[in-house]
Amino acid sequence: MKDKFYRGGELLSRSVGLILFIILWEAAPRLGWVMQTYLAPPSRVFYALWLMTARGELARHVLISLQRVILGLVVSSVVGVVFGLLIGYFRRLDRVLDLLFQAFRQMSAFALFPVFILLFGLGELSKTVIIFWASLWPVLLNTCSGVKNVDPVLIRSVKSMGASKLFIFIKIILPSAAPEIFTGIRLGGSYCVMAVVAAEMIGASSGLGYLVLYSEETFNVPEMYGGIIGLAILGIGLNWILQSAEKFFTSWREV
Repeated sequence: MKDKFYRGGELLSRSVGLILFIILWEAAPRLGWVMQTYLAPPSRVFYALWLMTARGELARHVLISLQRVILGLVVSSVVGVVFGLLIGYFRRLDRVLDLLFQAFRQMSAFALFPVFILLFGLGELSKTVIIFWASLWPVLLNTCSGVKNVDPVLIRSVKSMGASKLFIFIKIILPSAAPEIFTGIRLGGSYCVMAVVAAEMIGASSGLGYLVLYSEETFNVPEMYGGIIGLAILGIGLNWILQSAEKFFTSWREV
């Protein structure tokens, strides 16, 4: 009972800032501090969300954006983790590719939009590539850093006992690098949500990014803010799932 009371109090204390923000948001347009034409109060925004939910429109946009985010994140996580492990483990490969990857890292996915569109068109492939590129680098570089930061004394100790390279990689390097790998994947997830907005604003007919842009163009302000809230909830939900996965796969750290 005490645990439930403590958790409830903790949740309430963490929600105070959000509650005050919503109250201020509601009051500002209602009291005339800001024109409702430009800032719809949250009551109107949530009503617009309810109407879109009843029509099935919101679920369609959310599912399409979620599909694009998951596909981009899965591909970038696989590629980023594999290359990050290889580069972090083989120092010569790191020296050869470091400058190239650092240069690629500085190339924003948003700046490369025209290139991706020219190469892959306006279909789903170009959107996936944009999301993949935006989320790849935090995964790859964090994985590489995690491998490099493994305690060398621990590796030498295991080697002195006759352990094979495969055993060292699977039992020592991979678990030690796991926290940084998951940190990179979580960062990649947040980049995916940002990238999907931009990707859906170019040549898309569905998704939360498209909903925000279309609502702004048609001056449907409540639906526009509803789409923004949907993107925020999508990002929070994805981060929570990745945090839960990290706790599951790195539970040994709490032992």
